[in-house]
Amino acid sequence: MNLIGYGLAKFDTAFVKEFGLSSKAAFARYVVQLGLANTEKAVSNRMDSFDPYFDNGRRGWFQRNQREHIKLYIDSLFGNENAHSFANIVKMFIKDFNSGIAISTDIISPTQKSRFKQLQETGKEAEFFFMNNYKKVPIFENGIIEDARLWGDGYDFQIQCNDMYLLAEVKGLRSNKGSIRMTQNEYKKALEYSKDYILIIVSNLQNTPKLNYIENPVQTLALTPKEMCTTQISYYSDNLNW
Repeated sequence: MNLIGYGLAKFDTAFVKEFGLSSKAAFARYVVQLGLANTEKAVSNRMDSFDPYFDNGRRGWFQRNQREHIKLYIDSLFGNENAHSFANIVKMFIKDFNSGIAISTDIISPTQKSRFKQLQETGKEAEFFFMNNYKKVPIFENGIIEDARLWGDGYDFQIQCNDMYLLAEVKGLRSNKGSIRMTQNEYKKALEYSKDYILIIVSNLQNTPKLNYIENPVQTLALTPKEMCTTQISYYSDNLNW
């Protein structure tokens, strides 16, 4: 529904026409028929919630901050798409929601599929929100952030605050309540850096996100170890001359 609201607010009827429909009212009925929304009004409301962020002549809802983080996150993944290519991404989601729905799409590129997969991951959305709002956390307000996710070393970001280096590991929750999981690598890094290791919980992602921070989480939280066995398969070539 966020993708649909974004598409309607940004592209207006050009987005609707990509589904072979002539009006937004017809498109709202179509979305309800697909089972993506309970009422046509819900489709209109979702468009309204994104309207304030686009120059489309509509004012939308006055609660402008409610969808801002979602709009920015979709922008980061699909902001360069036109109405046609963005509609294909929405169609891909519809097929993913119900593979039995007959809907035609263009060929989706591997990078579009990867970005679509990222859109569905709560952790990625939480990390994006933190990157754009980390200075709202009191201990980071004068800090300089560095992305460390590619290193896979038990933390997501390093924040330099004067002569201190703090490590931040980000977790996301859709609602205001839920448990979080630390990997063994993250747990070891938290032990190593203790008070300089900060666990960030971005809660309530489905509405208005809230930044929560926990210093020295190994000492602060009650963490229960749970052993999980996984099998990793690798594939090797013959010993060839290269």
